[in-house]
Amino acid sequence: MMLPSEARFADYVGHLGISNDTHVVVYDGDHLGSFYAPRIWWMFRVFGHRTVSVLNGGFRNWLKEGHPVTSEPSRPEPAVFKATLDRSLLKTYEQVLENLESKRFQLVDSRTQGRYLGTEPEPDAVGLDSGHIRGSVNMPFMDFLTEDGFEKSPEMLRAMFEAKQVDLAKPVIATCRKGVTACHIALAAYLCGKPDVAIYDGSWFEWFHRAPPETRVSQAKDGKA
Repeated sequence: MMLPSEARFADYVGHLGISNDTHVVVYDGDHLGSFYAPRIWWMFRVFGHRTVSVLNGGFRNWLKEGHPVTSEPSRPEPAVFKATLDRSLLKTYEQVLENLESKRFQLVDSRTQGRYLGTEPEPDAVGLDSGHIRGSVNMPFMDFLTEDGFEKSPEMLRAMFEAKQVDLAKPVIATCRKGVTACHIALAAYLCGKPDVAIYDGSWFEWFHRAPPETRVSQAKDGKA
């Protein structure tokens, strides 16, 4: 689930007909309204492309509202895309480990509360216990969405960050299991006027396998959820 190289990303999206002048709109078909789309949104941004949007409500609501669809495959003309990695939007294991001492960044985990606490297992995961990185706070990504699958209003999102004592005027790193739903935190902050939330791409999967045991927190009995 980790980021590809600049060259691989540029080649892939170029073959989709996307150039540096293209306004990209991302959506997915998840029943929640949005699941993977914020990850793609962030990937474009981390590779230097700022004209990218997420379709609010996703394909679920596009269909519900009766907008046109087709079963015909798209055949775009290849384009040239130049990717330039913006390292300010990406954090590594080493940087997050250093942050445990420096506390320069606020660390926010987007997984469900049970997985964050270690009381529920990681879904479909072998050799990966649940729990969280020491010092992180929990903001489950589903809470950013309405029951109908739309993003909540900026006012509601700001109140959610404030309730968790996450200061959007200060640096934030988002994490999850493998760097996908963490991007919902980045998108929610962006809608609140904060465009610079960084993603810990390795997230809990990497942390669990690499970090010192004392930096992993879990309420699971006998270390198992």
